[in-house]
Amino acid sequence: MAYSSYSSGGLTSRRTNVQKAAMVFGVVFLLIGALGFIPGATINYGQLYFSGYASEAALLGIFQVSVLHNVVHMLLGFAGLAMARRHSSARLYLLGAGVLYALLLIYGLLIPLDSDANFVPFNTADNWLHAVLAIVMILLGIFLGRQQGESRSYRGNPNPGEGSIPN
Repeated sequence: MAYSSYSSGGLTSRRTNVQKAAMVFGVVFLLIGALGFIPGATINYGQLYFSGYASEAALLGIFQVSVLHNVVHMLLGFAGLAMARRHSSARLYLLGAGVLYALLLIYGLLIPLDSDANFVPFNTADNWLHAVLAIVMILLGIFLGRQQGESRSYRGNPNPGEGSIPN
């Protein structure tokens, strides 16, 4: 029985490591986003506001969250699962989300956490988590993303006839 490759659009799973990593991050972000809406997993659930630093709800009692924050996590999770279908898009997901988290880290470090600029909202624990996510996702995108590219290396000119002098 022949199996088609998931990365070529088939249904079975011959996924590259970068695709697996994108899937794992996708599932984790979906779960984190959903947990942000569950009392008990989120303390001070009654203080869960749509956005803003006044939202005192905290996922696992550590990470400040809001409805907007939870929805963003879920959207990032759906994006990870959708982009894990192909090697190149999975790599792009890891790199892009890693850069996004690096930007969120910088933003979280620059703004006063008790100001209207902290609309998502972030706290110090979020900033640390954003730093770790940025580093891990970018490194996975770089190093795992190379795997498939290296196995497809060309010998010589990949486009024969291009640039050659006719006889």
